[in-house]
Amino acid sequence: MIQLALAFFGLTALYMATGHNARARRWAPIVGLCGQPFWLVFAVQSSAWGLLTLSLAYSAVYMRGVWVQWRPT
Repeated sequence: MIQLALAFFGLTALYMATGHNARARRWAPIVGLCGQPFWLVFAVQSSAWGLLTLSLAYSAVYMRGVWVQWRPT
């Protein structure tokens, strides 16, 4: 189940971020953030501490994306 969530959120966010639809690009980092808890759980359950660090870094990048896409202009 966790692996399906990882694939779904990761691929969906990437697809949205690389498309022509500006509305989808705006939502892409939020979709990516929705998948981060699954990555964190997977990393801890697997004792994959490098993956945990990478997941935290991805979370920071997604948060930056939310800031860029959703801040008032």
